[in-house]
Amino acid sequence: MRETVLRVHGRDEMAMKLLFWELEQHLKSSSGASVVAIDNKIEQAMDLVKSHLMYAVREEVEVLKEQIKELIERNSQLEQENNLLKNLASPEQLAQFQAQVQSGSPPASTQGALPPAPSAQLAAQNSGPTA
Repeated sequence: MRETVLRVHGRDEMAMKLLFWELEQHLKSSSGASVVAIDNKIEQAMDLVKSHLMYAVREEVEVLKEQIKELIERNSQLEQENNLLKNLASPEQLAQFQAQVQSGSPPASTQGALPPAPSAQLAAQNSGPTA
């Protein structure tokens, strides 16, 4: 016989235990008339399992939606940062970067490669409307 493990807590755990105890009692003393009762108990147990699974799925969907929202926001921030860096870089620096990307070599240390931007200019560009 195949066993499936289902984790339930609290009130539902007690209901499941009671349901399976009753099912066990019916199976021990089963007669032709109790087959319908057993079928009903099995159906109730399946409904309970289904409701637990649906709850777990809904909960997981909400978590995933929140993660997607955070990733979209992060992607937007990185796109803004990328555009800012492109605007601040000289044509020579962009050409050098493009060559490194195409050759697949890791970028050289870029400390001091870009001119430092005034903080007021950075603040003004970063405080613009977000899409």
